[in-house]
Amino acid sequence: MKDNIIAGLDIGSTSIRLVAGQKKVNESGEQLQILGAVTVPAEGINRGVVNSIEDATSAISACLEKAERLIGVPITNVWVGINGPNLKCEKSQGVVAVGRSDNEITEDDVNRAVEAAQALSVPPNYEILHVIPVRFAVDNQADIKDPIGMTGVRLEVETLIIQGLSSQIKNLTKAIYRTSLEIEDLVLSPLAAAEVVIGSKQKELGAALINIGSSTTSLAVFEEGELLHAAVIPIGSEHITADVAIGLRCPINLAERIKLEYGSARSDKFTKKDEVDVSDLAKEENISEDSIVISKKYVAEIIEARVEEIFEKIDNELKKIDRSGMLPAGVFLIGAGAKLNDLVEVAKNKLRLPACLGTNQNVPLALDKVSDVNYLTALGLVAWGNQLTKRKKNSRISWPSGGAAGKGLEQVKDWFKSLIP
Repeated sequence: MKDNIIAGLDIGSTSIRLVAGQKKVNESGEQLQILGAVTVPAEGINRGVVNSIEDATSAISACLEKAERLIGVPITNVWVGINGPNLKCEKSQGVVAVGRSDNEITEDDVNRAVEAAQALSVPPNYEILHVIPVRFAVDNQADIKDPIGMTGVRLEVETLIIQGLSSQIKNLTKAIYRTSLEIEDLVLSPLAAAEVVIGSKQKELGAALINIGSSTTSLAVFEEGELLHAAVIPIGSEHITADVAIGLRCPINLAERIKLEYGSARSDKFTKKDEVDVSDLAKEENISEDSIVISKKYVAEIIEARVEEIFEKIDNELKKIDRSGMLPAGVFLIGAGAKLNDLVEVAKNKLRLPACLGTNQNVPLALDKVSDVNYLTALGLVAWGNQLTKRKKNSRISWPSGGAAGKGLEQVKDWFKSLIP
């Protein structure tokens, strides 16, 4: 039972979430069953980056204890989502000569080509997180998905290389190792979430996943079934709350309640006469003021300005890869910030694309709680781990679609173990 547990750990700026799943074998084959999901408030983490290892470790420990009590089985290994404004995404190409005398392409040739693509100049303070083969070319035939078994003289691969800041990766892994958890791998958060939110047909056509977190918004763009681009923007839903607090001159906890209950991302829905008394909310938040009346239109104008800024930055990322307004399957919105009223409408207008709230499409669930937009990244990490363990058993190609962080993790692990007396 213990060996079959797959756990996904999503470390956010305000919450740490853990989803645990288990591989079950039944008549229809091996299936992933979700056992439970827990969340605890995050500490020692700001904008996806660890700023206090001590606090982060205790928050992760609390999350782990809560999960183990819920499912009744110890969790030893986790797949960890990584997110932060310092992530970089670059394309790189590798070319090799086919090794065999009969010119048949083997697994070894593919691995050599992918390795050749990694020989790009990585800045000294960065390390490679994922090497994702996008497409292959054999001689002059381009756009090949799997070249193994084909015949040719020259094999070319185009890869997408995602790099993370070394110090950020080491601090995050150190905080997790201190809780005596083993890390299976670090996975880019929007890439993992897309495993459960976007179907394979939509990935073929062209789709994007937008995760609006509390202090960052991350983006993953897919086309022809492969990742085309990834980015993290350092603005999230907390910035919207802060704007509301400044605009209404009210405490931040009251601004959050007003934003969720009366806020909207579209100001044209209201007139100046639309007012609401929020003194009941103020009492609930222990703020002693007699009467607080706010204009819904004014609040919506504050929210709309910041939401439009987020989508403009996302559109700029899409312009970098010539996909602005050109993703037929549209965008899927997830994360805590996606719950804002009328956000989907603004996304459709600003990005000129179909848009909807992301839901779990690919993992059968008995728990409704896990379908919530907040849990989709952690659920995606479980699905990612499940796919990768399956692929390692069956695949002829030894590289997973990611996981170049393994070597770096081993070094950190050895170094960290040497510190423990």
